Amino acid sequence: MRALWDIAVGPPLPTQRLESERLNKIRALAAFSPDALSSIAYANQEIFLGLVVAGAVGLMYSWPIALAIAALLGVLALSYSQTLWAYPTGGGSYTVAKENLGAPLGLVAAGALLIDYVLTAAVSLTAGVAAIASAFPGLWSYRVELALVLLVLITLANLRGLRESGTLIAVPVYLFVGTFLAMLLWGGFVALRDGPGTWAATLPAAAPLSTYLILHTFAAGCTALTGIEAISNGITAFREPVSRNANQTLWVMALLMASLFLGSIALTQYLAVLPQGEETILSALARRILDGTPFYYIVQASTLLVLAVAANTSFAGFPRVASVLAQDRYLPHQFSHLGDRLVYSNGMLLLAGLTAVLILVFAGDSHALIPLFAVGVFLAFTLSQAGMVVHWIRVRGDHWPLKALANGVGALVTTVTFFVVAISKFAEGAWVVLVLIPAMAAMFYAVRRHYREVSRELTLRGLPPSLRPLPDPRVVLPISGVHRGVIEALRYAQTLSKNVTAVYVETQPGAGEEVRKEWELWAHGVPLDVVPSPYRSVIGPLLEYLDRTDTEHNDGQLATVILPEFVPAKWWQVLLHNQTAWLLKLALLYRRRRGTRARPVIDIPYYLRE
Repeated sequence: MRALWDIAVGPPLPTQRLESERLNKIRALAAFSPDALSSIAYANQEIFLGLVVAGAVGLMYSWPIALAIAALLGVLALSYSQTLWAYPTGGGSYTVAKENLGAPLGLVAAGALLIDYVLTAAVSLTAGVAAIASAFPGLWSYRVELALVLLVLITLANLRGLRESGTLIAVPVYLFVGTFLAMLLWGGFVALRDGPGTWAATLPAAAPLSTYLILHTFAAGCTALTGIEAISNGITAFREPVSRNANQTLWVMALLMASLFLGSIALTQYLAVLPQGEETILSALARRILDGTPFYYIVQASTLLVLAVAANTSFAGFPRVASVLAQDRYLPHQFSHLGDRLVYSNGMLLLAGLTAVLILVFAGDSHALIPLFAVGVFLAFTLSQAGMVVHWIRVRGDHWPLKALANGVGALVTTVTFFVVAISKFAEGAWVVLVLIPAMAAMFYAVRRHYREVSRELTLRGLPPSLRPLPDPRVVLPISGVHRGVIEALRYAQTLSKNVTAVYVETQPGAGEEVRKEWELWAHGVPLDVVPSPYRSVIGPLLEYLDRTDTEHNDGQLATVILPEFVPAKWWQVLLHNQTAWLLKLALLYRRRRGTRARPVIDIPYYLRE
């Protein structure tokens, strides 16, 4: 298994390599921006689907809605730019909210972030499959399988390490940016050449245009803003100077986001683009501009690739937020440990598992996942910006009123957007996220309470500095027969105590006498108790025997159990044996006896050669 793991993700890296694994700005943009850049694929789709029910009149509002979302993007970029300078150690919304608004709101932000990352991965992969299926309709029926295959590839790429994943992911990211910008530039020429299109003759209205419809569409289109916080959450992956490099990368990402989003919306509306069948709106735009040339397939392929690696933003952010929570003892300690390749592999594997569940449950349909998407994002945005306002008021510093004002505007705008998204998407599934976030905060508190109780019970405070040694233990040696492994265990037991008793559970009548005869030849006076088992169970009668003999001795301690166990030479040979020793170890480990000391259990392995 170790060899297979090394082949899949690479051999372990020494800790000294950690600094060299950090990302420069080129690789960091590739690692943290795919979610933000590729979000136009599903944000544009949601805007189109939201307005098309009102016909041509509704679709005319695409551009104003896009401008409002772009303005919100600018506010968020400015706000998170402040966060990068104030919190270069990472943690993003969770750290900012916890330190400035208190632990409860910090945990709410953490829950929202983790949910957002899982949804980001699921939506990106399913939207990527939808993009390529628009070019090749025969793939629609295999979208779940394709999404899962892409998930496995992205997971393996990230498990290999930050630098390798950054290099690998840079290709599709920059391919997408290059091909899409080229398509938009050519689209501008096509628009000047052909003039504006019209929807009126082909697009009847199925519902009246209303304020609610516009707000509902705006809420759906706000999914274009997902990923803007990724750099803040993963800032520790940057090379020094961390804050400056992260800031420059953030503004480049925001500029590219705005260009791709506004350019594609403007051309879609101006050219009056309509998709055919299950085709996405971006595919329809590319088909209209490129007129079925081979470059259309290149654009669709690059869209698939960037949406596939957009899940990488989650793999860059989710494990880091989980590691910060684990260091604060709100998640299991395993999430704070760096893996063999100097990445938080436990967090990555959990993210991959949860993403796979969502893909399967929602049958690979990104449109069904979108309503769950933006609620957690804007809740985390709001708590982060509100926390930054408190931060500037508390620490002050140069130009702090302007900084507090920038974050205050961000908090106000994201709060309004959060309520718009939550209300308009509530019945479509947003309520699930609104229930999950406080439930996750409660889980974080439960984990922390457990660790606090463990620390309290393990503390040396109150323990006398000199402890009396325990008397010689009573040793019980369960045996399944007489063989070399049992004799080795017996020899070890006799080094611990003179009070050693073997016990054999007789599952077949008469078997105990055969074992006793052989035992007397080899055990040299060590007594053997034969315990009958009328129902052919081994574990239950043995535990009853231990309880009975402990009661008879009444010395306040439990007998030490020594378990002889032979270990086969090959892993598959384990399947050929009963594993009784392993089951007995579990039973003894989790069997609590109040008022007495813990029962020691010692395993004596005997390794087989063949």
